[in-house]
Amino acid sequence: MSEEQKQATDFIIGRHAVTEALKTDQSINKLFLQDALTSDTIKDIVKLAREKGIVISNVPKSKLDLLTDHQKHQGVVLAISAYQYAQLDDLFDKAEQANENPFFLILDEIEDPHNLGSIMRTADAAGVHGIIIPKRRAVGLTSVVAKTSTGAIEHVPVVQVTNLVQTVKELQKRNVWIFGTDMNGTDYRRWDAKGPSALIIGNEGKGISQLLKKSVDEMLTIPMIGHVQSLNASVAASLLIYQGFNSRHQL
Repeated sequence: MSEEQKQATDFIIGRHAVTEALKTDQSINKLFLQDALTSDTIKDIVKLAREKGIVISNVPKSKLDLLTDHQKHQGVVLAISAYQYAQLDDLFDKAEQANENPFFLILDEIEDPHNLGSIMRTADAAGVHGIIIPKRRAVGLTSVVAKTSTGAIEHVPVVQVTNLVQTVKELQKRNVWIFGTDMNGTDYRRWDAKGPSALIIGNEGKGISQLLKKSVDEMLTIPMIGHVQSLNASVAASLLIYQGFNSRHQL
């Protein structure tokens, strides 16, 4: 099977993620349900699927295990067309529709789909208008990302670009201030993200690439006094995203 064919169909797994997907206009191929499940949540999922005319297939648990590569599917799997990526203008449009200054995330070669899913979940909760990721050497929108995001993938547009450095330059031309993350920088608790802002989160091991660092307007750092002087990428992103939220939505 070619890579293109593999990407033609993907799966959303887990009850909450499936429910959120069924509430959108996303192209859905089929709903797979584990035999003999009858909870209220399952009934709600079936009702949503029937309202949209989606084919429902009752299958044994072993079939779902196979489809999901033995992930925790909770007896529910949605076969979908591959996720559609947004365009950069879509992110600006979303901010404009909310009557807010743009607040974007730029993820520099995040490789773990669980990290991307968790970051999307926080981004949705904190009102981030969109996420920008590179096409190469980074995870894209997969079923694992969808499951981890618990539905946020349906609400946070993601742009996939060829060159992050060029994209940052374009954002700066459009008056967006670019913030990076590093061991040395301004204490993140002083960060004011009221204006048009984009926050770069670096790779899990390498951090932000050197070329991208040269494009950043200001570096932020998270002070640490413990023995482990590093944080998981999604945890660090959550702290920074919510500082941005705090400065934009003060008590």
